[in-house]
Amino acid sequence: MSKENKTENQPRENIVASEFTNGEGTLVDLNTKRYIQLNETALLIWRCLEGRQTRDEIINQLCARYDVTPEHAGQSVDKAIASFKENGLVS
Repeated sequence: MSKENKTENQPRENIVASEFTNGEGTLVDLNTKRYIQLNETALLIWRCLEGRQTRDEIINQLCARYDVTPEHAGQSVDKAIASFKENGLVS
């Protein structure tokens, strides 16, 4: 497995995820009390990160659940992880 394929972006321990019945969810930073709303795709990516899945495994999850190409799924994963990093949600 290549280094870039390893899941290096692990959710911080102070972040709690809540899922709503419609598939969307919210992340709460217990330190700052800040809430971040997630759509269904971002929540799936977050849950995969919690499960320590690799980027490729997350892409496979997205392709299995939605009718998307691996390229599109990869872009979604990269965008979500960049947003998680920007908001200090992953280490």
